[in-house]
Amino acid sequence: MVAHVLGYPRIGKKRELKKAVEKYWRGETTRDELETVAKTLRAENWKLQKEMGMTHIPSNDFSYYDQMLDMTCTVGSVPPRYDFTGDEVDQDTYFNMARGGKGEKTAMEMTKWFDTNYHYIVPEFEKNQPFKLTSNKPVNEFNEAKELGITTRPVIIGPLSYLLLGKNKYEGGDVLDHLDSLLPVYNELLKNLETAGAKWVQIDEPCLVTDLSDPIRDAYKKAYATIREKNPNLKLFMTTYFEGITGEAPWICNLPINALHFDLLRAPEQLDTLLDNWNGSMIYSLGVVNGRNIWKTNLEKAWETLEKAQNKLGAENIWASASCSLLHSPYDLEIETELNPQVKSWMAFAKQKLWELNALNTALTRGGKKSIKAELEEYNKIFTDRKNAETTFRKDVREKTSRTGGEWSSRKSPHDIRQVVQKDLLKLPIFPTTTIGSFPQTKEIRKWRADFKAGRMDEKTYNNHLKEATANCIKEQEDLGLDVLVHGEFERNDMVEYFGEQLDGFIFSKFGWVQSYGSRCVKPPIIYGDIRRPNPMTVEWIKYASTLTKKWVKGMLTGPVTILQWSFYRDDVSMEEVCRQIAWAIRDEVHDLETAGIKIIQIDEAAFREGLPIKREKWENYLNWAVESFKISSTGVEDSTQIHTHMCYSEFNDIIDSISKMDADVISIESSRSQMEILDALADYKYPNQIGPGIYDIHSPRVPAKEGMTELMGQALKYVGPEKLWINPDCGLKTRTWDEIRPSLHHMVETAHEIRRRL
Repeated sequence: MVAHVLGYPRIGKKRELKKAVEKYWRGETTRDELETVAKTLRAENWKLQKEMGMTHIPSNDFSYYDQMLDMTCTVGSVPPRYDFTGDEVDQDTYFNMARGGKGEKTAMEMTKWFDTNYHYIVPEFEKNQPFKLTSNKPVNEFNEAKELGITTRPVIIGPLSYLLLGKNKYEGGDVLDHLDSLLPVYNELLKNLETAGAKWVQIDEPCLVTDLSDPIRDAYKKAYATIREKNPNLKLFMTTYFEGITGEAPWICNLPINALHFDLLRAPEQLDTLLDNWNGSMIYSLGVVNGRNIWKTNLEKAWETLEKAQNKLGAENIWASASCSLLHSPYDLEIETELNPQVKSWMAFAKQKLWELNALNTALTRGGKKSIKAELEEYNKIFTDRKNAETTFRKDVREKTSRTGGEWSSRKSPHDIRQVVQKDLLKLPIFPTTTIGSFPQTKEIRKWRADFKAGRMDEKTYNNHLKEATANCIKEQEDLGLDVLVHGEFERNDMVEYFGEQLDGFIFSKFGWVQSYGSRCVKPPIIYGDIRRPNPMTVEWIKYASTLTKKWVKGMLTGPVTILQWSFYRDDVSMEEVCRQIAWAIRDEVHDLETAGIKIIQIDEAAFREGLPIKREKWENYLNWAVESFKISSTGVEDSTQIHTHMCYSEFNDIIDSISKMDADVISIESSRSQMEILDALADYKYPNQIGPGIYDIHSPRVPAKEGMTELMGQALKYVGPEKLWINPDCGLKTRTWDEIRPSLHHMVETAHEIRRRL
């Protein structure tokens, strides 16, 4: 038997990697100093997994930014604009690809990794794209572990998933056209790993769980036949996750590989099909511990799954694993000393999931359930305690959220009528300029928050500091000439955490960080019980900001779907029920903002597309309750109140109909990195409401030129009428500096003036 995981959190117990990378970006440390931190973190992860009983340990699951970007650098598909001509991609080129560099070195497109809040850098392919091996990272990290006495299993993104998740940067053709030229580089890499001493290589092929076409199926068969032919002695371990492969099992289970991984948390129904399609020799890795949530595993149920497979395949052909990489889990529950003890007892972070896997492995190899009798009894008591806890069920919440449809989820008038009313009231110019919400959270602001939370600063002093920051932010926006202002969100630590802290049913860790993209880490709230809003959450801050200006100030809220998706949500009730509870809490807040005189209210749904199931057959159900939840939160207002929403960094073209059904008066949406790609779909659909295509990439430190913004708006005008267009960045400005955003927003406002003059 083998107990193992597909990958481990790379950021460190207390975000050591984030801090080291950002110091390097600021020029405060050298490349060698950055690598020293990274090497220490890799060694700690390998040693911990060995100590916790893992018998296969992954390497090359570490990344400074993103594993897809790492693969791009490994196979040499560096876009021409980065002027790369060497034999190995250097650190600066790597980060320029991720974040943008000087001149025309714009960042590569970034989007969500399937249905997670992790973002990956989208590969770009030119016509007749050349590939060559331009990074030794997988071999170097394998050798690094070997020097510590640990023989690891290197992890690489599979060739088909790499291509299918990329984009051609030319008209016509298919990404699969590049397969023949890509495979020799993969075979060279695999040969180098075998020469270095690797016995197993893990090849991640998550695209196998998507809806596949015949050409894709044929490409998989061809690719792995070639890889097996060129690497006859290397043991290949293919992984799938986030969904099942039930309909594709007959051919996938007969690919020329040695082991195959399945996610039995997301798709438990696939087990019988997989067992029926076993080829008699392949090892099955069964994901029975949830790699994406923080609740303890039902060991009894996981054991039954493993035992069922063992009885059919034999213990030598079964591995116990987490459902997916533990990249999506926080590091270690042991360091959480301030969590509510009862709720904490229900949880397991990455380190504790290793313990669970070791316990299950023990049961499979040392006499069955009786060998972990004590562990099972302890876990059963925990599950009983959780089920019976008073906070997990509130009658008043369930009664409120049972109200759906009709008056609870529709505006009083259609958008064309509302638009006239709002235009008359708001009196905004054509191409109104605004931002998405947040402004820089400087070191000073973060220190105020830390001092206040630690008791080193009293509440009055803290609030006075925040009022000063808010006043300065309003003045900055007025000086820049923005049309619709925001208050800056200086009182907020995170767009989800801030609301969770004020809602019943949430709890918060101190070190439960997970990577979102690059050095950006988030600490998801934990939803453990029924949700309700005891008091208003944002009203006083928005009211205060409104007293500082004669311009309109937007109320800023996070939507129910995004709060759900960006939290560790409870697994004992449906996602639909949890989302509806959040929606009613946000609806109450929207009502209070309107009563306070706030006439523009933005309800961000950045994670709306992210929650879309991977299989199209499951889309309709999700989209129905997701749209309804947004409408519950947003529709209890007068026609004169303008509702905005914001979405970012996802593929929206195939859900335009559902976005339209949300019926927001204005939607701001990421468009800068994808060069207005989304607007083509909006135009074809004849999207009726107003749109703010993001014309400036806030995830890059570059200050965009006015000319580039004007060009993007020119493209937008080809698709959308001028009366429907807003001008804004593509996301919030929280992570940028004032020195970066002042000139950027100045150029954005100048762009609006230029286009107004032209029309």
